[in-house]
Amino acid sequence: MIPALGHARAPARPRRVAAWSRVAAELVAGLGPLLVVTGSTAWWFELPATYLLRAVGIYALVCVLVIRHLPATRPRRGLGAANHVTLVRTGLILSVAALVPQSQILHDTGYWWIIAVTTIALLLDGVDGWVARQTGTSSPFGARFDMELDSFLMLVLAALVWRSGRVAPWVLLLGLPRYLFVAAGWRWPWLRTRLPERLRRKAGCVLQGIALLVCLGPIVPPALATVVAALTLLLLLSSFALDIVWLSNHGRS
Repeated sequence: MIPALGHARAPARPRRVAAWSRVAAELVAGLGPLLVVTGSTAWWFELPATYLLRAVGIYALVCVLVIRHLPATRPRRGLGAANHVTLVRTGLILSVAALVPQSQILHDTGYWWIIAVTTIALLLDGVDGWVARQTGTSSPFGARFDMELDSFLMLVLAALVWRSGRVAPWVLLLGLPRYLFVAAGWRWPWLRTRLPERLRRKAGCVLQGIALLVCLGPIVPPALATVVAALTLLLLLSSFALDIVWLSNHGRS
């Protein structure tokens, strides 16, 4: 009987290899949109090869994180249609993120390009959720992937506003609240309690992105950009404060 059991289990490893190969192929395919956008950006603004290498390097790190956090049962079904849309968003966002170290060499046209690419990425944020619902492929992994990508985009936009010199360095706080909140959860575990769904958070994320794009607009006076950033930061911190109060009342128990 032992040889029979061993024979029955033998195909398991090839199936796992085939499943993970499928995920790897999907991640490699996701590199396409990134190369198209970064290649176009590099050609248009005559950027050095380090820009392309930086974007590809960040994408490789994203792939590692995706593989690490992908549930063990997921590779058999692949990433799913909704996550394919999220990968397209990833390419758009990383093409912008790779510009941060070289953003000071961009002129007004460069900032309009950033605004255009980021606007498409923000619009696709609603598409991947719609696809997930229509295809019945909604999952905690997909929601987490989407959320972390949104948080990273806000940090990138805040860094670009700071590097543009249009708002003082405190504007980086607009991209840091979630990361500070997560870090605080390591110290106070009750902050890691699952929060109930609130439209306020989704609306706040959209407002945050729009405000940062307004601050990047070449036609927006720096003084107005500062006011917009300050008001948005106040609203954002108020939203986090409400969540912390709720967690303090419910998470400790």
